[in-house]
Amino acid sequence: MSPHRVVALLNLPQSPFELACATEVFGTVPEGERPRYSFRNCAEHPGPLQTTAGYEMLVDAGLEALEQADTVVVPGWQPPGVPVPPTVIAALRAAHRRGARIVAICTGAFVLAQAGLLDGRRATTHWRDSARLAAAFPQVRVDEDVLFVDHGDVATSAGTGAGIDLCLHLVRSDHGAAYAAQIARNMVLPPHREGSQLQYTVRPVPVRADESLAPVLEWAASRLDTRLPLARLAARAGLSGRTLARRFAEQLGTSPGQWLLRQRLDAARVLLEQTDLPVEAIASRVGLTSAVNLRRRFRAHLGTTPGAYRRTFSQT
Repeated sequence: MSPHRVVALLNLPQSPFELACATEVFGTVPEGERPRYSFRNCAEHPGPLQTTAGYEMLVDAGLEALEQADTVVVPGWQPPGVPVPPTVIAALRAAHRRGARIVAICTGAFVLAQAGLLDGRRATTHWRDSARLAAAFPQVRVDEDVLFVDHGDVATSAGTGAGIDLCLHLVRSDHGAAYAAQIARNMVLPPHREGSQLQYTVRPVPVRADESLAPVLEWAASRLDTRLPLARLAARAGLSGRTLARRFAEQLGTSPGQWLLRQRLDAARVLLEQTDLPVEAIASRVGLTSAVNLRRRFRAHLGTTPGAYRRTFSQT
């Protein structure tokens, strides 16, 4: 199979970090794997392109590169809200009509909004710029409390780090959870943050080391096949149930139950991809008790069935 062609649309001055989010995810080939993506950059005017870091990068392709793209990434746009050249708007619209997936990282959402690709849809951007996006484009339903929003053909992410979350989510959608986890491991990152997770925590000060959830999260993730009610998690953390739930909300933007369900679904996805175990056995291994419960959770959270997921992503 030919690699999925990803093209990043750059603009002066380009933020290197947002670009690197896409480059690292789509340009990384895990050891022993075939390339699943090809990655290149383009700009309205090829040649030297100034960056926000003070140096120039050389872009060798113009907008014609978008004509062959399967995914177009707009990795930020500075300053936010500046008018986008008509040629760029036309090229984005043409790529979208042709069936390319259009992805915005951070302030790239302003470009998609100007192109009309977000009309009547939920979208997000960096929380600092969300009010500006909502005021400039009232037809867009701006959600400042999520990491990313994916409509299939169009996707947007919050600030820079959330761009990595969105890109890994797209890889997971294209090639399954196990392959996305390999890329995340190469980047020394957690493999999955849910798009509905809060952009920022409620607490405005850094979490103290003795308040970190990391030890109890690691402990729970290694025991998914057992019952893990809130009381057991709280006892392991040496906290009351109420305090533990509050820290989950502050640090992860979710509840203990929702976090645990996501871990179990991710573990089930990997087993479906990499083993021939029956669905009933997988449900037991990840703590979802029965095939009926696993199917119900899969349908509610992933919009498909375990069997259909296995047929799409099986590596056995």
